[in-house]
Amino acid sequence: MRRDPRRTSVSAVREAQSERLRRRRRWYFALMGTCLVLLVLSWCLVRLWSTTAAVAMSAVAAVIPPVAVLVANWGEDH
Repeated sequence: MRRDPRRTSVSAVREAQSERLRRRRRWYFALMGTCLVLLVLSWCLVRLWSTTAAVAMSAVAAVIPPVAVLVANWGEDH
């Protein structure tokens, strides 16, 4: 039976940098993908029914890239 090393820690050793980078990249691409989906839906589909909703979706999509950059660089050792 294999155990998840993230759950049980014998020592206070930090998680490998490659694992932290992989997790941050996944979050970054998920956020940017959400941003693209919101933009495409608001410009191509939602604007036909509600301009206000399309503008609101575009505003939310405009806020996501800076948040994605913060998530991608969170906790990076300098």
